[in-house]
Amino acid sequence: MSRSLTYEAPDATGKSAAHTDTYHGHFARLVPDELVVEVLAFEAVDPALGGTMTLTTTLTDAEGGGTDVLMVHEGIPDAVPAADNETGTRMALENLARFVETGREV
Repeated sequence: MSRSLTYEAPDATGKSAAHTDTYHGHFARLVPDELVVEVLAFEAVDPALGGTMTLTTTLTDAEGGGTDVLMVHEGIPDAVPAADNETGTRMALENLARFVETGREV
């Protein structure tokens, strides 16, 4: 699979293009309604941004209804600022929320 996150903020920079992070990967483990483990790598010219990362997403029932989502990133390249990783994760979760709430992809 290949996916991209596009940053709308004019001062945001991407690893694959001026305002875009593109990555590819595969699902290493899927447990329905509980766990998703993805193995990912950025598409980037800079070798400091290369390497394989693992993203583990755990889903649990939230108290009072809904679902708690815990995302753990492992193997993020040192050249990727923590703030950039947090922004990308937040964007992905916002897109997921919109999809769940509306049934439409963003």
